[in-house]
Amino acid sequence: MIVRVFLPAFALFSLLVGSLSVVAQESVPGEYRHWTTSDGTRSTVRLKLVDERDGHVQLQREDNSKLVVMPLTRLSVADRRYLSERNAASPTPTATSDWPQWRGPNRDGKSPATGLPTQWDAEGPRLIWTISGLGEGYSTPAVVGDTVYVLGTRANEEYIFARNFDDGNGIWESRVGTKSGGGGFPGPKGTPAVEDGRIYAIGSDGTLVCVNQRDGSPVWKKSFKRDFGGEHGHWEYAESPLIDGDKVICTPGGNSGCVVALRKDNGAPIWSSPVGRVMGGDFARAGYASTIVATIAGTKQYIAFLHGGVVGVDAARGTPLWHYDAPANGTANCSTPVVEGDSVFAASAYGTGGGKARVAKRGSSWNVSEEFFVKKMESHHGGFVLHEGYIYGTNNSVLMCLDWDTGAVKWQDRCVGKGSITYADGHLYVRGERGEVALVEATPSGYREKGRFTQPYRSDKNAWAHPVIAGNRLYLHDHDRLLCYELK
Repeated sequence: MIVRVFLPAFALFSLLVGSLSVVAQESVPGEYRHWTTSDGTRSTVRLKLVDERDGHVQLQREDNSKLVVMPLTRLSVADRRYLSERNAASPTPTATSDWPQWRGPNRDGKSPATGLPTQWDAEGPRLIWTISGLGEGYSTPAVVGDTVYVLGTRANEEYIFARNFDDGNGIWESRVGTKSGGGGFPGPKGTPAVEDGRIYAIGSDGTLVCVNQRDGSPVWKKSFKRDFGGEHGHWEYAESPLIDGDKVICTPGGNSGCVVALRKDNGAPIWSSPVGRVMGGDFARAGYASTIVATIAGTKQYIAFLHGGVVGVDAARGTPLWHYDAPANGTANCSTPVVEGDSVFAASAYGTGGGKARVAKRGSSWNVSEEFFVKKMESHHGGFVLHEGYIYGTNNSVLMCLDWDTGAVKWQDRCVGKGSITYADGHLYVRGERGEVALVEATPSGYREKGRFTQPYRSDKNAWAHPVIAGNRLYLHDHDRLLCYELK
């Protein structure tokens, strides 16, 4: 599976922070090195080879783990010789498209998978396997290599479950923390993050764990409440941790450590951001959304959607920079914001809607100016994706397409009602909270449905876990059950 991004020169590597896709492989990765284009331009950062096929190479940046895809013809003679010699010395790798964290490789709700069906049969894609025994919760799975990782429960405890890619059979399980009441929606709600042989996960009671990917054995653990004085809302914690370089980023809430950065190797604090104390009021309380990383106005920062609104925090020191309040409501802010350039879009439900704001820096001051606000974009739990200049997402009843530049509603359709959304290979996979799943072409020209099916073995709970597309497979988690479909 490959996403083609044609770049004029490797000099652009230092500017890439957006929607490049990641494909991982099970074979031993290449070493980090500088690469050169056919016109003699040398990369400004080191990259390693991740995959080579279909006349393209996929190279992962050392500084931020983003992936760049280049045609072989754009590489220098020396680099093509390096690849030829490496291939001669190594067996052909088996590559799979991974979904290693919340909302996929780049945390934007987009899968790098290609070659997927553009139309479904009447019964939908083929169900390969389904397993039960995951207990309660709304966790969206992560998929890396030949293993699926998802959070669930056993009795009154929450666990990470590792399941086999081929048949769903159990590999290992590792305790996270105590199952919370979750305001009537018990169980974990986040997605594990898989990075460098370790897995990071947050339980609904605010327990953050790091375990070994190989066997689930514990490495370190933190408590949002005990270690950081965390403050959460009625439904407790629903966050998925962000791994950025050597840091784990999460939002315990509280006046002094509302957003924290920890060392990913041992959990030691790097900084605590006093968002609650600086911005006051509802900014001291964690929301239910998960943090992203972006560079805005030349400053790398972490974007969090807290109870009071969206905030930007300096990535190096944790200094609170700016906030955008309009998309927040007083009940629950669940959907992860998206960033493009210096603009951020965020939305919530409960009568609120969604807006896009431009963030600018003038001297030492940060300014936020709203560009548009769409009352109808009441995103509850299902998030939205930005693709080729358009935002796609559901409100409480319909799937909508918005123009990123103007906020104009290009179309709306009942589709499967309120749900969650994932993009792959030119299409939207929309999962309604009642169990229907639809395939919709991602185009601003109009609503074009390419098929739908109703998930079997439904629980009596809302289907709030997002659909996951890893390689040519679709994964749906429904409380006690996990289902795997073939997209072929």
